[in-house]
Amino acid sequence: MTEPATDSRGNDPRTADVRTPDTRTLVEQIAKSLVDAPDEVLVYQVDEDGETVIELEVAPDDMGKVIGKNGRTVRALRCLVNATGIRSQKRYALEILE
Repeated sequence: MTEPATDSRGNDPRTADVRTPDTRTLVEQIAKSLVDAPDEVLVYQVDEDGETVIELEVAPDDMGKVIGKNGRTVRALRCLVNATGIRSQKRYALEILE
C-alpha cells in the first residue's frame, strides 16, 4: 500500500502550483462564447454577507442562450462557479440580471 503524496505540511504537491481561477473572468469568457453580442456581456462581482455574488448581464436577445433549454446552461454555469468556490474555499452565487 502506498502512502498519499504530501509534503511536510500535509499539502498535496500535485496541486500546489495550480492557480485558483478568477471566477468573474471565467463566467465572462463562457458567457461571451455563448451569446451573439459578446460586447454587451457585463459581469460584476459583489461581496455580500460572506458570499461573493457574480452578476451576469447580457443583451435581452441573448438571455435565452445564457439560460438554455430548461435552464440547463445557467445550471451548468452555476455548477462551475460553485466548483471554483470549493477550490478557493469561498462561497459564490451566480445571478442573471435582466
